[in-house]
Order: sequence, then structure tokens, then C-alpha cells
Amino acid sequence: MRLSPLAPLLAAATLALTACQEEEAKAPPAPVELTQTALSYFCQMNIAEHGGPKGQIHLEGYPAPLFFAQVRDMVAYLKGPERDADITAVYVSDMGVAASWAEPGADNWINVSDAVFVIDSNVAGGMGAPELVPFATAEAAQAFVDRYGGYTGTLEEIPAEVALGPIDLDLKLETPS
Repeated sequence: MRLSPLAPLLAAATLALTACQEEEAKAPPAPVELTQTALSYFCQMNIAEHGGPKGQIHLEGYPAPLFFAQVRDMVAYLKGPERDADITAVYVSDMGVAASWAEPGADNWINVSDAVFVIDSNVAGGMGAPELVPFATAEAAQAFVDRYGGYTGTLEEIPAEVALGPIDLDLKLETPS
């Protein structure tokens, strides 16, 4: 049997098309709007009942993201040793455009790798623990630091003990207005 002279070209085109389709399939999922019925992963409490920034983690093979009532809890999940599956995307609330601390927004998500976090500020998150506060811009994060203390950094710069360490219950934390 004699092959067509176009056979190698067709094979190469098929391979390229397959590679493109695989690349498209691996695109991270988009953030999911926060609903009034969303539950926080660790405590299974309704997120809408708690102020402050939120987080969502998308896992390979799971139809819905894991939501977190407090970004500190989400970072604990990320920096902790156990996972339910491979992480495909992570988003946090952009508190620079939030209506208020009590209303952090349902759809103002930013990719965690683009976020500037305020670390070690004097504010309590939705579950009452010290919070890691995400912003889309360094300017908004610095304005928060100027008012509530702390310092700015990326997700990678957040020390594991900030999210995984014990909480000092004697801390007098503020709830931003």
C-alpha cells in the first residue's frame, strides 16, 4: 500500500490540533460567583453571614470550588500538607473594590497569583481570626496597611505559620468599616 505524499502533513496537522485541544482543556476554570447559600469548606457555615474577604479553590475533577469564609483559612489549605485533588485555580476577593468589609462582593474575584496581600494587620476576618487581606493593586493594599498596620506581600511571601499557626485569642482585632 502506498501512502499519499500528504500523509506526513496530515499527521502533523492532526498532532498540532490535538495539542491545541489539550491546551484549551487545561485552561483554569473561571471564578464562581459567591451565592447566599455558599458554605465555607472547613466549618460548613454560611459564608454570607461573615464579613471580610473570601477565597475559592478549584480542584481537578470537582464540579464546584471549595469556598472559604476567611482568606487565612484558604491559605492554610494551600500551605497545608493534604489535598483532596490537584488545584486548578485559586481566587480571592479584591477588597479594593468591595462595597464594605461586611459586603466583600460576590463577583470581584482576582487570581491569587495577582493579589497583593496585607499580612499581620490588626483586623479580624469572617471567622474572627487575624485576616490576610487581598487587593488587586499595591496602592490599595498600602492604604489598608496605613490604616490597620501590617505589611504587604504575595501569596508565596505569606509565612506558613501565619495561616497554620495557633491564634492568640487575647488579640484585640478590629473589624474594618
